[in-house]
Amino acid sequence: MEEWNEIIKHLERMLSSLKYGSITLVVQDEKIVQIEKNEKVRLVSNKSQSRS
Repeated sequence: MEEWNEIIKHLERMLSSLKYGSITLVVQDEKIVQIEKNEKVRLVSNKSQSRS
């Protein structure tokens, strides 16, 4: 049970710092062995900015 609490706390920290992207859990033999965070960065194009 302690292990699950650690995993949940870690996932909560990762989620709180993620705006766009994904979090993947890697499972082996019914156990989570790795957590991967893939973050996307959205760039604002020059076309969408208004020019005066």
